[in-house]
Amino acid sequence: MLVDLAHVSRRYGQVQALDDVCLQLEPGTIGLVGNNGAGKSTLLKVLLGLLRPDAGHGTILGVELAEAGSRLRGRIGYMPESAATVPLLKGVEFVALSGDLYGMPHRDAQRRAHEVLNYVGLGELRYRRLEEYSTGNVQRLKLAAALVHDPQLLLLDEPTNGLDPAGRVTMLELLRDLIAQTGKSIILCTHLLGDVERLCQQVVMLDRGRVVRSGSIDSLRVGAANRFELGWEGNGEALVAALKHAGVTVERPGEAPMLLVTAPAGAGTGLFFELAARAGVVLTHLKRDEEDLERLFFRVTDQHPPPVHDHAPAPLAEGVAHGN
Repeated sequence: MLVDLAHVSRRYGQVQALDDVCLQLEPGTIGLVGNNGAGKSTLLKVLLGLLRPDAGHGTILGVELAEAGSRLRGRIGYMPESAATVPLLKGVEFVALSGDLYGMPHRDAQRRAHEVLNYVGLGELRYRRLEEYSTGNVQRLKLAAALVHDPQLLLLDEPTNGLDPAGRVTMLELLRDLIAQTGKSIILCTHLLGDVERLCQQVVMLDRGRVVRSGSIDSLRVGAANRFELGWEGNGEALVAALKHAGVTVERPGEAPMLLVTAPAGAGTGLFFELAARAGVVLTHLKRDEEDLERLFFRVTDQHPPPVHDHAPAPLAEGVAHGN
């Protein structure tokens, strides 16, 4: 296992940041998602060995959490959410310094710094001081610093944070290329669920310090096989009452005349037409629900997405607007 945690907990004073976390992750690309205060950043710091759990135990890359910091320094690359740069240093000096801190011989760190800066598209800026870098270039610089020692595992905390749409697309393409070319395992901590769908094979959903779902994205969507989108003309309240009476789970995703319904096991779509006829309404839309990761997140955490109004841009276009 890439990560194997058993009953890991961590508290800050009265705040339970991680609560009895049990988690097994295979090598690959993993998305770590959750609301503000869900425990994502705390979990990353536990995996890095920067924080010790108050209870529980586990391994990362086969190394016990208690020994993770020193023994894994050369095997894990970390891209923090904050800028984490050193003023007055040039780009190549900063990346080489990161190599030194990861335990590389200094000459090797200097050579690799030039290589990874070229890889992330900053070759022409390598001798520019860091305070002259744009937000997008700082994000690329942090990725280069995380890659300099050729780690086995990358922990990326909000890699598209602060980027404009074009910069975000560029970063995602860079990460996609990195995954395809190197096969490195990546844990991507982000509040943008669309980024996870684009890059990741597995997902871990945290809510108030607990793991509420984990596994491959496709397997987590299996439960939606009997879910449908339902549109109608007529008395919607009568239709909802008839559906609920028949054991159909009903959700209203917004203000539009549309329902998300989950049929009882073994029931076919004919049930909906029969119930509509009883309620005196006409079905105008029936389509199997193709649940995306955002809707899956809201469903398993028992939350409701914010309403979308026609006169305003969709909130969190691709994700959930929450921090770590």
